[in-house]
Amino acid sequence: MTSHHHVTGRSTRASRRLASLALLLAGTVPVAAVAQEPVAITTATLNADKPGPVMHPDVFGQFAEHLGHGIYGGIWVGRGSRIPNDAGYRSDVLAALKAINVPMVRWPGGCFADEYHWRDGIGQAGKRPTKVNTNWGGVNEDNAFGTHEYFGLMDRLGGSTYVSANVGSGTPAETSQWVEYMTAPKGTTMLAKERERNGHAAPWKVRYLGIGNELWGCGGNMRAEYAADLTNQYAQFAKSANGPMLKIASGPSDSNYDWTDAMMRIAGKNIDGLALHYYTRPRDKDWNDKGAALGFPEREWASTMAHTLLMDEFITKHSAIMDKYDAAKRVMLAVDEWGTWYDPTPGSNPGFLEQQNSIRDAVVAGLNLNIFAHHADRVRMAAIAQMVNVLQAMLLTDGARMVKTPTYWVFDLYKPWQGATTLPVTLTTPYYHKDEFALPAVSASAVRDTSGQVHVALVNLDPNRAMPVTLSLAGLQATQASGRIVTGTTMDAHNSFAAPDTVTPQPFNAAQVANGTLSTTVPAKSVLVLDLR
Repeated sequence: MTSHHHVTGRSTRASRRLASLALLLAGTVPVAAVAQEPVAITTATLNADKPGPVMHPDVFGQFAEHLGHGIYGGIWVGRGSRIPNDAGYRSDVLAALKAINVPMVRWPGGCFADEYHWRDGIGQAGKRPTKVNTNWGGVNEDNAFGTHEYFGLMDRLGGSTYVSANVGSGTPAETSQWVEYMTAPKGTTMLAKERERNGHAAPWKVRYLGIGNELWGCGGNMRAEYAADLTNQYAQFAKSANGPMLKIASGPSDSNYDWTDAMMRIAGKNIDGLALHYYTRPRDKDWNDKGAALGFPEREWASTMAHTLLMDEFITKHSAIMDKYDAAKRVMLAVDEWGTWYDPTPGSNPGFLEQQNSIRDAVVAGLNLNIFAHHADRVRMAAIAQMVNVLQAMLLTDGARMVKTPTYWVFDLYKPWQGATTLPVTLTTPYYHKDEFALPAVSASAVRDTSGQVHVALVNLDPNRAMPVTLSLAGLQATQASGRIVTGTTMDAHNSFAAPDTVTPQPFNAAQVANGTLSTTVPAKSVLVLDLR
């Protein structure tokens, strides 16, 4: 199904809205004539008696690249820092990430990965070579954060590890040796003994190995067939000695369906996942003109939402191609770079990809997480870009200060989705209209968590109108619903160091359950998660 909103049936009233929309798009009806129509009710059915696939916890993964202040100053301040830290890791950042159960972190890139030579990042910190980060700002990279520091972070977070190997400027031997260094049992090989001399006797577990990054672009500007041949070669020689290691091929960007076809046809039998990258930009014609993170017009709210909803189409179509070669869905689609990308914060180093994070980003996060839930059969890992201080970050830091973004709070709301069983929701929703955009106003997903409780997420992407919702509960006995909501007073409401709690989850008790139906009104521009009892 390629519709962006998983609508399975429409009322006559909704059909009239579509007719109005067609006239609007043809330029024959003034916008106001549609916009002033009374708000229709969103009707939906939750089929708790028809459980879907489990949503893998790693779908809520994070991305930490050597980029701007993502690592240095964001996660790592060093052991001698005055900022409170645990052996060099920021204590406030660690606590915040643990609080949202971060399940996986991808490292060291990104474009940085295909210029990264792992030997530069081991051994005594002060004696590691310094190089220039040519991708991100032209700053010096002193390699203070390397393999041992990454695994130290993951030991503290307790999540799955995802290491991206250098295919663009490296060799299969370099990757296989790195895997051996990380996974060989204590005392067995020269590399295992070197790891022990460097302070870690026991082997680490590598859950995911990325075989290059964006090989169609910054990872080497390759043709798909050549990249697939290289993927086969690297996959052959990268062998974990410490349990299974899933190999993730560099997959497509956006709608590059030919890349998916070639990679699956040539390398599909030798990989465990295919990476999809897609970034939401308000203006998507020119990478140098993406639109501002704050102070934007409503038209750019609407364009942002429209571009976000394309994620469903891309996943649907890439999955269909994968099905041709892998009907059993053994190979996952790993959406390991997603999120909003705006013009950098004025005055910042443009290569650091700094941007503020508003209620618009929170709604984008909710829409994407609902889309991933609808595709839980194929999307079994994902990573938002990026975890701290870069693009659509969970956290922003400045010296000793830290602030949690609206996106962080959405991940907090969705914690019950990690490892939960998805439940199908069919939805008939009114549309949000702005200029040439006509978008389904409400998005939903539902799960039964590992303790048996059912949770429903409702996202209202209309920035102006509250949306009444009635949800029929099939196969579920519930009498009460309450939860938490993330919303804001303006389209760009955000948390700053001066006002860190402008956007935080608030209790929501305005939902009723009677006669097998949940009724509520979802405020404008909001992400609402309800717990059913």
